[in-house]
Amino acid sequence: MSSNWQTLQDWIAIPSITGGEADYGDALGRYLVARGFSVERQSVAPGRFNLLARAGSPRLVFCTHLDTVPPFLPPSEDREFVRGRGSCDAKGQALAMIEAGAQLVDAGLADIGFLFTVGEETDSLGAQIADARLADPWKPRHMIVGEPTGNRFVSGHKGIFKARLCAHGVAGHSSQTELPSAIHELVQCLSGLLAQDWGEHPLLGRGSLNVGEISGGVAANVVAEHAEATLLLRAVESPQITQRKLQAHLSERVRLEHAFKNYGPTEFLVPAGESAIPVAFGTDAPHLRRWGKPLLFGPGRIEDAHTDHECVEKRALEAAIATHVRTARELLERG
Repeated sequence: MSSNWQTLQDWIAIPSITGGEADYGDALGRYLVARGFSVERQSVAPGRFNLLARAGSPRLVFCTHLDTVPPFLPPSEDREFVRGRGSCDAKGQALAMIEAGAQLVDAGLADIGFLFTVGEETDSLGAQIADARLADPWKPRHMIVGEPTGNRFVSGHKGIFKARLCAHGVAGHSSQTELPSAIHELVQCLSGLLAQDWGEHPLLGRGSLNVGEISGGVAANVVAEHAEATLLLRAVESPQITQRKLQAHLSERVRLEHAFKNYGPTEFLVPAGESAIPVAFGTDAPHLRRWGKPLLFGPGRIEDAHTDHECVEKRALEAAIATHVRTARELLERG
């Protein structure tokens, strides 16, 4: 497996922060061609593309994403781990899937495909395009989604509501206390949202809200004319209920400017005999309804993803390859 560790480090060394996935996509495409798969690029936006690869007419698709979160972290390796941005989220996933796919094809199971999407870390634009443009000979019945799950199958994950709120006030001298401040209006709205009950799911637990970004104003002695915040809700209720609760806290001076993502809880197929866990993080799966029944599985720990110490255990990667081969074989032979 030593060549695989170097391949993974080579991929990690290529920055692929959301919006700049093309160089990594090209490298992945060359690797897939070398492994005997036919490759195509599905345009998503100028300079951005999903990468598709296949052997035969895919009935089973391995799917993970090309993009990573910032900042870029260079690769490194020791006896146990490969480290760096994307090592588990999700370049290690790609390596495990491709190695498993190659083994399946060598064993005569050729109905294998791969989908690598752009934008999963932000708006899932690549997944939405892939779902809208699914065409022959792709006829997937199952899709194995790769994310760091600790090599355990996942029974379901929470939904997501990601949005930007904008508040408007009247600029003026801070001694004029009657002037409406955009910051004050926004803070009052956010206070209500943070106190809101976002529901409870029997499998996934309670919904939770994170206010990730907030900005506004120009100086301490100036009433703020504009302020905005970006929030992300891990939802356990339907999008309709989620949006209704959020709207109840808005006002004439605070509005919902843009919703980047909005979907409810997602359930996954769990192979017979496998134990499964629920997770709180989201995936592209809710946007890929035409790509077959989804399964969610992969090496690495979500606790290491998006951190300054991101890593994946070599032993976990090897185990994931074996599990992918076994799971795909069972699904294809059953189908």
